[in-house]
Amino acid sequence: NGRVITVFGCGGDRDRNKRPLMGEAAGKGSDFVVLTSDNPRSEDPLAIINDAVVGLQRSGTKHKIEPDRGAAIHLALSEARRGDIVLIAGKGHERMQTLRTETIPFDDRHVAAEALRELGYGSSAESWA
Repeated sequence: NGRVITVFGCGGDRDRNKRPLMGEAAGKGSDFVVLTSDNPRSEDPLAIINDAVVGLQRSGTKHKIEPDRGAAIHLALSEARRGDIVLIAGKGHERMQTLRTETIPFDDRHVAAEALRELGYGSSAESWA
């Protein structure tokens, strides 16, 4: 029986009241959560994380905070063991990340594939990226 490791963040300039609920839901569905940024937009990423972590703490699930989404994905994948599932939630099909007034290229799939290669998983990571 493997664990569920979730990478999760809340978008900025959206309903702040949902963030603790989203954090709690992520915690209840996971064995370990890496709380990170999504699209913070004009908000401070740490302020968004602080809103969500309230619910995550309520769930009692082990977690780490890593504001840098790329580093969070790498952290989650490096924590995984055989049989674990790593769920990278939130951005899905999006190919960009909005940070303040800047929109930068960012694709969870490519970041995950690169992290898997760095962790020694080679070409098997390339087939789905």
